[in-house]
Amino acid sequence: MQARLILEDGTECVGTAFGATTETLGEVVFNTGLTGYQEVLSDPSYCGQIVTMTYPLIGNYGINRDDFEAVRPFIHGFVVREHCDMPSNWRNTQTLDELLKSYDIPGIAGVDTRMLTRKIRYRGTMKGMITTSDAPLMELVSSLRASSLMTDQVSRVSTKNVFSCPGTGHRVVLVDFGSKHGILRELAKRGCDVVVVPYHVTADEIRRLQPDGILLSNGPGDPKDVPQAIRMIREILGEYPLFGICLGHQLFALACGADTEKMKFGHRGGNHPVKELTSGRTYITSQNHSYAVKEESIKGTELEITHTALNDGTVEGLRNVKKQAFSVQYHPEAAPGPYDSGYLFDQFIELIETAKEEKNHAKTR
Repeated sequence: MQARLILEDGTECVGTAFGATTETLGEVVFNTGLTGYQEVLSDPSYCGQIVTMTYPLIGNYGINRDDFEAVRPFIHGFVVREHCDMPSNWRNTQTLDELLKSYDIPGIAGVDTRMLTRKIRYRGTMKGMITTSDAPLMELVSSLRASSLMTDQVSRVSTKNVFSCPGTGHRVVLVDFGSKHGILRELAKRGCDVVVVPYHVTADEIRRLQPDGILLSNGPGDPKDVPQAIRMIREILGEYPLFGICLGHQLFALACGADTEKMKFGHRGGNHPVKELTSGRTYITSQNHSYAVKEESIKGTELEITHTALNDGTVEGLRNVKKQAFSVQYHPEAAPGPYDSGYLFDQFIELIETAKEEKNHAKTR
């Protein structure tokens, strides 16, 4: 069946439908990863977006049980150059087409994704739709321009209830703004006793859990659409060691008085170089975000920049030394991506242990 990808600037890409045949609307973005399409599909940070994969062949190793980063995909559409309907891999349990059909997500194949990516880089991200309708192009474009993108993505992907992943180590409260399973895996490796809480958790509710540290997860959308989280972070900052990842990094910055802005086309992929300023080392990182912290807004706050992106100079890491808190814009849990930055979880554990030692020392005075 023929499918059409329509952009709000009037661009039309005609291809072949796969997955569900329902019409979908979303922000059209691109991901530069060569592998890891299953993890991309199941990353909650893509909620509300139509994802274009720049690598030409997608679906060739199928879908397996173990590589999901959430219990289900949240993307609104999938755009590929070539869709493989006969995957080959010893872990394969279903095809990409079957997965998308089961979650009512439309896909379109046969698109010139190189052209589409260049257009997004030039124009910036745009609203788009995937449809099998044969309505006139300008009729669809007018409808698209008049439509609004969702702003409640975090509420859609966050857990609804508190739950625990027991461990024998430090208790970490993971605030779920759309957390990836990779974060839980990294905390579990370090023996942490993890309590996962919804995005709208209050400071008092966190205090009652008696954590040793707090981790602010990744998630979709504009951080300013989650004002209750900013208030919670501002209230609890300094009481416990805190680590923010991606959206958690942006919320941490806003809570400390800095500002954020939307990027032209964002960072999405597993090959983004980031420089750690203290050591001068460069790490290859996995990234997925549309917003960034404004560098000039950091002046006058208690924050200092710890990491920067080598491609465009944007802020990639922050630290508040007075409040025992730090954050990074990228994904140290990878999935998909390199594992260069896993040491940040060790730094978080060290911060917790230092805070405990200081607290015990204060008690014995």
